[in-house]
Amino acid sequence: MAGERVVVAMSGGVDSSVAAALLVEQGYDVIGLMMRLWSEPGGEADNRCCTPDAVEVARWVAAILDIPFYQVNVETRFRAHVVDYFVREYVAGRTPNPCLMCNRHIRFDALLRRALAMDARYLATGHYVRLRRTDGRYRLLKGADASKDQSYVLYMLNQDTLRHLLFPLGDYTKEQVREMARQRGLPVADRAESQDLCFTANGDYRKFLQREVPEAVRPGPIVDRSGQALGQHKGLPFYTIGQRRGLGIAAPEALYVLEMDAARNALVVGTAAELGRTKLTASQVSYVSGETPSRPQRVKARIRYKAREAPAWLTGLPGDRAALHFDHPLRDITPGQGVVFYQGQDLIGGGIIE
Repeated sequence: MAGERVVVAMSGGVDSSVAAALLVEQGYDVIGLMMRLWSEPGGEADNRCCTPDAVEVARWVAAILDIPFYQVNVETRFRAHVVDYFVREYVAGRTPNPCLMCNRHIRFDALLRRALAMDARYLATGHYVRLRRTDGRYRLLKGADASKDQSYVLYMLNQDTLRHLLFPLGDYTKEQVREMARQRGLPVADRAESQDLCFTANGDYRKFLQREVPEAVRPGPIVDRSGQALGQHKGLPFYTIGQRRGLGIAAPEALYVLEMDAARNALVVGTAAELGRTKLTASQVSYVSGETPSRPQRVKARIRYKAREAPAWLTGLPGDRAALHFDHPLRDITPGQGVVFYQGQDLIGGGIIE
């Protein structure tokens, strides 16, 4: 609503810059806020997090739009809730998605709290997702641009949070957003896409883990389901569920990674027939409605950010857990990744695969 204050999470990229521009044009009292996140020491010039260049571009955009611009330091909280989590998950033999924890604990918690403390009614971001209000309840829908839809990383948002959020880009395509930046003379129209893993130098998480927890990146046995040794792996973080190439072992039938057994530091492999699973359980589950389904629901689920949706039955379980039973086996269900549930265009919720 015109005249109301909104804080825009700015990054120096085209999406957040255009989101801020659109809100200014709609008459909001806009403030730009950029988070200072933790980044790998010694690699600041190479990592993708809050580089001096990104800060200066964001400040430049704010000047063009004639809005205040501030930075907020959340390094300590980011290290604790995102980086340390990332490390712990790999040590445990899982494959985490740190963006999910960043959105849960940093962007839509710490940053939202800061926005509200600045007397803002809303926090806005450049995510490609649509927010709708129907019969007094908020719905979160996929972005209109299917190739850029970011609803997967926002499954943790609920009614209490959504009433304070704006997503100005949800109805646009990426190319439309770039064209809007050009039309407004913003120096971000052709900036490259940001990367998911922002806190490591050159995005090399394996070197980062070798430095942080060398005991978690060490060679060990490659075994089959029966425990028979077939070879040696380079370190569990070098592999992911469903991986076929790079195992370095010869076998009469193609072998795939089935499991990372952190307790034994063993990589368990098997055939394609052994790989598929039709069910999973998830923890840390939340629902956009704020309510756990009282009976099994028909959904389509996505088990990775870029995965295709798969039809399944969703059953709520006690303790913020849920079970999913898929119509057909899926070959790359990976502990530590997010699983997200949809009904049509509506995001229902999601959690972390156990």
